[in-house]
Amino acid sequence: MLTFIALLVLVAFSGAVYALARRRAGALALAAASPINSRPVHHGAYAAVWTAVPAALVLLFTGLLGDRVEETLVSARLPEAVRAMEAAERQVFLDDAISLARGKARSETPYPADLQVALDQAAGEVRALESRMRAFSLAAAAVLALAGAAWGLSRVRAPFRAREGVERWLQALLLACSVTAVFTTVGIVASLVWESWRFFQSVPPQAFLFGLEWDPQSAMYADQVVSEGAFGAIPLFAGTFLIMLIAMLVAAPVGLFAAIYLSEYASARTRAIVKPLLEVLAGVPTVVYGFFAALTVGPLFRAGFNAIGAQLVGGPLNELGLYLGEVQNQMALVAGAVMGVMLIPFVSSLSDDIINAVPQSLRDGSLAMGATRSETVKKVVLPAALPGVMAAMLLAVSRAVGETMIVTMAAGLQAKTTLNPLETVTTVTVQIVTLLTGDQEFDSPRTLSAFGLGLTLFAVTLMLNVVALRIVQKYREQYD
Repeated sequence: MLTFIALLVLVAFSGAVYALARRRAGALALAAASPINSRPVHHGAYAAVWTAVPAALVLLFTGLLGDRVEETLVSARLPEAVRAMEAAERQVFLDDAISLARGKARSETPYPADLQVALDQAAGEVRALESRMRAFSLAAAAVLALAGAAWGLSRVRAPFRAREGVERWLQALLLACSVTAVFTTVGIVASLVWESWRFFQSVPPQAFLFGLEWDPQSAMYADQVVSEGAFGAIPLFAGTFLIMLIAMLVAAPVGLFAAIYLSEYASARTRAIVKPLLEVLAGVPTVVYGFFAALTVGPLFRAGFNAIGAQLVGGPLNELGLYLGEVQNQMALVAGAVMGVMLIPFVSSLSDDIINAVPQSLRDGSLAMGATRSETVKKVVLPAALPGVMAAMLLAVSRAVGETMIVTMAAGLQAKTTLNPLETVTTVTVQIVTLLTGDQEFDSPRTLSAFGLGLTLFAVTLMLNVVALRIVQKYREQYD
């Protein structure tokens, strides 16, 4: 709370410095014999940035990392009896000391008299450290803000290039954002690779990638060696592929045809109404699609297929093995169909932008040669837009592979190696959520298998994105 108040005061002070520097620059521009190098607004922005940014960094650093620094300093001063505890017990003791220092309820762990004294001493040290760090951060922020304001106001001179100084700050901000994005990606990949390597120390990669049984809950461990067959991911890959295939069979034709209609046939008024309504589907949360699948589509499909199956018992459908008895509400077909509806605006929007990017001169030339509008769309527009449309389809496939909520609520949790759309299946993402739900310790192959699945899913989606980019780069045509 104190950090937030300090940031508000800093913003107000920076605004005052901005107004003062701008006023000085404006007066200088009126009094100078020759024009000043930068506009008054740039001088004001330069002074405000130097006032706010260094002080804000100090406040944010202490606000975000102050607790960790305090915990480290207090841990180094704990008595020998506390240091001899197990890591979990020592952490509980430290948390109790911090809670006691802040007036919060601590755990109900009973402590002997000597440890109770140590707990009170640790709480006192936490209070002292918090007060010192609070005073240091406020003093440092105040000094930096005043120094930055003095520096910025002193630079309000006619030859000073304030605009370039502001642009350098903006470039530094953009660079910091880019570096943050890059390091975040590197950190994600590194954590996946490291935890997956720990998992593959217990489970051979070939057993994981080509095994036909997925049952991590009942896996037996003996010196970290897992019983064979418990972590075979083929059923998960089969379920993921089946649901993705059904979803694309729904989304690809409907989305593409909708894009063709909106870009080539619809009037401007119709397009202005239909396109926003279609894209509203993209803003619906996936959990809503999951409820729709579980409560509406699932029972509807179940009633329909059970009625059909009752009429075809002993007939061709039963002989082919497609009807295996009474179907349930949860099945791959339900999850795939609803997921396909969710992907329709994704495919439609991307395809519509790609089709609209085809030059109008190609359409005019085809129509001038006597082709009809449908022939122009089929033989001119679609071939020209095909690379981009294929890339959009592959991106939709990546989106379908990573979907979790709809599959959890509509397809079930049974790992089966099947291509029957009327059976319950599960996917890679659903199993990752299942394995990491609740309090888990990342020291067993059962929990670490989630990272193996995550690394595999990451590699598949990365490959799909690379293929999409390669298709665009290889087959893209350049038009004048």
